[in-house]
Amino acid sequence: MRLFSFLIAALTLVAGVIAVDIQKSVIVTYPPETPDSIVNQAKKAIVDAGGIITHEYTLIKGFAARVGEQVLGTVSAWGKDYQVLVEEDQEVHQMGGGIGI
Repeated sequence: MRLFSFLIAALTLVAGVIAVDIQKSVIVTYPPETPDSIVNQAKKAIVDAGGIITHEYTLIKGFAARVGEQVLGTVSAWGKDYQVLVEEDQEVHQMGGGIGI
């Protein structure tokens, strides 16, 4: 009987872990003419879904965030009319390492 109880508890734990939304680092940018309300709506949706705004850009209209994949679809849909660009944040490396003279 104890084995059965243990098995049920373990399966419940595994199901809970699988249901957790995978967090990704993303950069979300908009054209300059995009209303601030659209950008603020996207940031609020990310925070409400448990994400974190990690940086707000000043030279371009946009922000960086750590967010679950599920809310990214919502943010993309809201910004579709404004040509929102949502891309995964990645490290950039220089190839070659030197300047040819």
